[in-house]
Amino acid sequence: MIISHSTRHRIQRFAGKFSAIPRGFEVVAMHIAFGVKMVAGIPTALVRYRKVIVREVSDVSFGSTAILSGGGTIGVVIAMSGVAAMLLGIELFRGLELLGFTALSGMVSAIANTQGVAPIVAAIALAAKVGTGFTAQLGAMRISDEIDALDTLGVNSTIYLASTRLIAMVVAIIPVYMVGLLSAYLTTRFTIVVLRGESGGTYDYYFQQSLSPSALASSITMAVVFAIFVAVIHCSYGYHASGGPEGVGRAAGHALRTSILVIGMSAVVLTFGLFGLTPSVPGMGVE
Repeated sequence: MIISHSTRHRIQRFAGKFSAIPRGFEVVAMHIAFGVKMVAGIPTALVRYRKVIVREVSDVSFGSTAILSGGGTIGVVIAMSGVAAMLLGIELFRGLELLGFTALSGMVSAIANTQGVAPIVAAIALAAKVGTGFTAQLGAMRISDEIDALDTLGVNSTIYLASTRLIAMVVAIIPVYMVGLLSAYLTTRFTIVVLRGESGGTYDYYFQQSLSPSALASSITMAVVFAIFVAVIHCSYGYHASGGPEGVGRAAGHALRTSILVIGMSAVVLTFGLFGLTPSVPGMGVE
């Protein structure tokens, strides 16, 4: 049987896609192994590189050009959380208004912001603002042989460059996230009470009844887990970057896409794992 050139070309392309699957698993295994090394290096980093960690915490929270970049990471998280919460408030009130249940706006706002909107928005902002910076910094050091120089000098580059950033991310995410969560709460209340005219007392009553310390703790846990994923993914892509400045740019893009995908997938698992399949409102007797 004679196969045409175009058919042969399509077969080769199809086979090439399957041949790339093992390579994909190798890349995933490489990033997982690097993440394990980062976590294992945390005790050493806390003992030897405390000053580096403090510097990284400052960079993660504010950045070296905080005023020019809109307040650093805190400013970005506040802005993104506020915008997302305003959209939530608008659509939330419209939906409840159709059913005649606008009095429950406070309850739905507390549940939605705490369990979904705020952690995911903060994680994406962290990946876009801080994570890409990690990839660019480590990628630039990789292509300029600075990482190889550290290894030659006997400095564990994984601990010095990656573990310190992981610790800084975990330390900084808690206050940054709490500020973003507060921004989400206030913006949703402003949208529903001030812009849409709902009773402030009714909104606050149901909001306070629906918000519990355990829900806040679970929400913070989600944010911390997301921060760990972002730090590991972006540091790994930057550490293993190659191909010059163009390769660093590709690594930053791949890291950001991977982070968003992992955040979305883990958000589903964490929401069910931490909050259950059905929402609970202990203040209203719904458990």
